[in-house]
Amino acid sequence: MNLQNDLQNKVAIITGASGGIGEAVAKDLDAAGMSLVLTARSQDKLEHLASNLQNAKAVPGEITDPELPQKLVDFAIETFGRLDVVFNNAGIMTVGSIETVDIEAICQMVRINVESPYRIAYTALRHFKQSGSGFLINTSSIAGLKTTPQFAAYCGTKFAIEAFTDSLRIELAGTGIRVASIAPGSVDTGLYNHWGQDQKDFIASGGLLQPQDIARCVRFILEQPAHVLIPRLLAVPAAQPV
Repeated sequence: MNLQNDLQNKVAIITGASGGIGEAVAKDLDAAGMSLVLTARSQDKLEHLASNLQNAKAVPGEITDPELPQKLVDFAIETFGRLDVVFNNAGIMTVGSIETVDIEAICQMVRINVESPYRIAYTALRHFKQSGSGFLINTSSIAGLKTTPQFAAYCGTKFAIEAFTDSLRIELAGTGIRVASIAPGSVDTGLYNHWGQDQKDFIASGGLLQPQDIARCVRFILEQPAHVLIPRLLAVPAAQPV
């Protein structure tokens, strides 16, 4: 008997969908037959992606906009009649030494990496509780499990996501609503393009995963049968020395 959770005709919201992991997940879930609501800042990139998928709509917006979470949920219901999955993926990465780090940039990262996922999650979960089912996946990182010099603030944002995810999972156990995190190691998404060479060398010291590698992991989590939950999936390059 095939117990795999069938994603055909289900509906997902994907944040940070205009590139990298979000774009790869959109393509994989599209291939699984899902309808998608895609959001990110770049309208052009979103519309280009949506035009190449079977049933996807672009809703551009700033992830820090407090009104965006409810707008996305309402759009999914009005457009597709349901909402089954939220992939809470938007994020940025700002690192640096105590002496050099830009404190304002760090605080903006906290708004994007912590405050915004909290808003998305609570808004989506309130809808899921009303409908009696749903799946929330938060994008964490290996930096949510291990710490590294010069990555203090970024690690803090991802440790927050790990704690947030696990507490929600426990709160919702037995409700039909599932919550999980995906924790990638180094992924070739362009996130490191603005870094100094030493930092780039460190992050790539064990090689880089491709966004499609993480997309397979997300789909694997979603396709588990209803009685199975993978609360965290850590995926790193095989040679990553962290």
